[in-house]
Amino acid sequence: MAVYTDVSDEALASFLTDYALGELVAFRGIAEGVENSNFSLRTGTGDYILTLYEKRVDPRELPWFLGLMRHLAQRGVTCPQPVAGHDGEALRMLAGRPAAITSFLSGVWPRRVRPEHCRLLGVALATLHLAGADYGHERPNALGPAAWRPLLESCRSTGDVVQPGLVAELDRALDSILPAWPSDLPRGQIHADLFPDNVFFLETGGSRTLSGLIDFYFACTDLLAYDLGVCLNAWCFEPGMEFNVTKAKLLLAGYASIRPLDAAERAALPVLAQGAAIRFLLTRLYDWVNTPPGAMVTRKDPLEYLRRLRFHLAAATPEALGL
Repeated sequence: MAVYTDVSDEALASFLTDYALGELVAFRGIAEGVENSNFSLRTGTGDYILTLYEKRVDPRELPWFLGLMRHLAQRGVTCPQPVAGHDGEALRMLAGRPAAITSFLSGVWPRRVRPEHCRLLGVALATLHLAGADYGHERPNALGPAAWRPLLESCRSTGDVVQPGLVAELDRALDSILPAWPSDLPRGQIHADLFPDNVFFLETGGSRTLSGLIDFYFACTDLLAYDLGVCLNAWCFEPGMEFNVTKAKLLLAGYASIRPLDAAERAALPVLAQGAAIRFLLTRLYDWVNTPPGAMVTRKDPLEYLRRLRFHLAAATPEALGL
């Protein structure tokens, strides 16, 4: 989440007349993240999130994302629900951008990931994969393997400013990862961006529960086990970039308790984790050198994912990842 586009009081007031949400009580930008402009919205009927979809999101794909969230919720996945206006439509324009209001989820994301978070995450991810199995529309992964070399090319002239030799190292990594990329594993709807700040938890009576998943705007149709590669990178490294195999084992066990991996998925997990690491490294690198001045956005360090990538390339076995 982030804020790239400002919304005036007058524009917001006019926009809200299309909804039965009551009077505006509070409105503020949310700085976390890098993709869309997001705002916390409170009205007389409750709390909501207002999202303005920025240039990286194709407006033609927005009905797919909103439809997926409705579909998943109908099958027991707790995620934001698009709010329809008086005309029954959830998607409209605000400040020159496509925009939608979604429901607000209670809970907080974990600033410090603990092992028990990882087990609950694994269960939720497998539940999402099964719930999405009968969503009848597909969306190709726009940031899958076919996008990685073009992304690197777009950063070739500036990438070594971040770290000398970075571009050459990424060239070598892609030369290793892309030929090994699997094509025949189970496929379906994946989240593709399930970082800790997209997963909410609640603690009641000394017990912790996962209260919801948010930010589905990278969701796509791809290899289900690739989502596990994303989560191993996002949840199982300590601040010093040491891989925590205990967290990985709990994440994978939680997942397998709902949807066991087949033998081919287990064998492919190392290269899927390598690919997930380089995907986020490349998009972070692109954003690091291209974020417009003055944007209310928290840039993320691409070198954090270089250290993850080096681990995965050196480890390269399912056992090293906790299987």
